[in-house]
Amino acid sequence: MTPSSDRPDIDATAATLTEQSTQVGLTAEQYKRKMERRKAVQTERLAARTLEKGLIIVHTGNGKGKTTAALGMVLRSLGHGYQVAIIQFIKGAWEPAEKAVFEKWPDQLDFHALGEGFTWETQDRDRDIAKANAAWEIALTYIRNPAYRTILLDEVNIALKHGFLSSDQVLAGLAEKAPDTHIILTGRGAPQDLIDQADLVTEMSLVKHPFREQGVKAQPGIEF
Repeated sequence: MTPSSDRPDIDATAATLTEQSTQVGLTAEQYKRKMERRKAVQTERLAARTLEKGLIIVHTGNGKGKTTAALGMVLRSLGHGYQVAIIQFIKGAWEPAEKAVFEKWPDQLDFHALGEGFTWETQDRDRDIAKANAAWEIALTYIRNPAYRTILLDEVNIALKHGFLSSDQVLAGLAEKAPDTHIILTGRGAPQDLIDQADLVTEMSLVKHPFREQGVKAQPGIEF
């Protein structure tokens, strides 16, 4: 079997077969043949992907769900029995419901809500810079500790966007992580140099939002 690393078209082939399987008018036999081929291609793809490594993961964009998606990864890590740390750079003043839930894993999870709220609430740039840097120093203690498998730096991209932290500062810290440690950085406005360094980048796109279009306020269970 030819490794898919030597066949750059294998991923495109998988996507094409998946798209073809949704065509209207396929007979049962045609659909079966396409799915047989799709399974063979997927087996080939999986056989070639043998590398394991700790990932730098970025969730950015103007759409809702960046932190929520990251917390799903946190939950998975806890389910595997891993040590996890969450450092919140902006939302700390909220005391979010997630914190109450995750306190049920006191032996696996360290949760630091170190922000004081959104920049328009704090209205003190010097204090925001000081708080962000204090949070970053705490984050570094976890990044440098190989016992922690997953580390969530929530809204750190906002701190970068506003200049509370520098990209060089954060990238240098990320370079100190253990080989198996996953680090998730959330928040809109992720700088390009961070995106370039990351292994996995997801941009949440805003299509509709009830706050903007319907005047619906933030609600428990959805926003906090």
